Amino acid sequence: MHSTNLESIWYGPPAGAAPTLVFLHEGLGSASLWRDFPRRLADESGCGALVYSRRGYGSSPPAELPRPVGYMHDEADVLAEVMRHHGVREAIVVGHSDGASIALIYAGRNVSGPLRGLILEAPHVFVETLSIESIAAMKGAWETTDLRNRLARHHRDVDNAFRGWNDVWLDPAFRDWNIEEYLPEIEVPILVIQGSDDEYGTWKQVEAIERQVRAPVQTLHVPGAGHAAHRDQPELVLRKMAAFVKTLRAV
Repeated sequence: MHSTNLESIWYGPPAGAAPTLVFLHEGLGSASLWRDFPRRLADESGCGALVYSRRGYGSSPPAELPRPVGYMHDEADVLAEVMRHHGVREAIVVGHSDGASIALIYAGRNVSGPLRGLILEAPHVFVETLSIESIAAMKGAWETTDLRNRLARHHRDVDNAFRGWNDVWLDPAFRDWNIEEYLPEIEVPILVIQGSDDEYGTWKQVEAIERQVRAPVQTLHVPGAGHAAHRDQPELVLRKMAAFVKTLRAV
C-alpha cells in the first residue's frame, strides 16, 4: 500500500498534542482541492489536521487501472496504514463523497483503534441512478469541455485520476456496490452533511445511515449546496463541523 509515498499536508498541533482530523477527499479530489478548509477547521477546533491524496490523485503516485469495484474497501486499509504512519492516536475522520464511504468502511471494520468520530459529507452507502447519470455526464464533460485542464492543476496524472474514478462507477458491476453491512458495526458518533442540490446523491443515503448505525448520528441539510457543501456554504458547514468536534473532545 506504500502509505509513506502519498502526498500529505499537516496543519495545527502534532498527533501527540491533540486529536487529529483526517481528511479523505472526493472521487476527483486531492489534498489541494480541499483548499483552506482543513486548516480553518483545525484552527476552529484546536485539532491537528492530516490531509492526504489517495493513490492516483494530487501528487501521489498513479493508481493501477482499471480499479476494482471494491477499491474503496482497499482504501479503508490504506487509511489505517496512513494513520499508523503519521502516529495518529485519536482520529476524527472527515470524508467527502468517496472519502465518506471509505470512512464508513473503515469504521465498520475497526471497532477498536484511534477512531473517535466521523464527519461524512455527501456519503454513498449504495448506488443511486442519479449518481450514475451525473457521473456519465461528467464523462461527456471530460470529452467536450475544459474539465481536463481544470483538474490538471490539482493532479500530477489527471487521466489516471479521472479514469480511476469515472470508469469504475460506470462499470455495470458497480450498480450492486453496497456498504450498508458496515453500518450496524459502527460505534462512534457521526455527523452527516448533505447538500440540498447534490447532483450525485440524495437524502436517502443519510436516512440509511441514521436507520442502521446504533451510535449517535447528527445530520445537517445544507440549503443551496451541491455535492461539495463545504465549498458552497463554507461558514455554515465549518460551524457545524467545529461544534461536533468540540462535543467529541468534551467526552
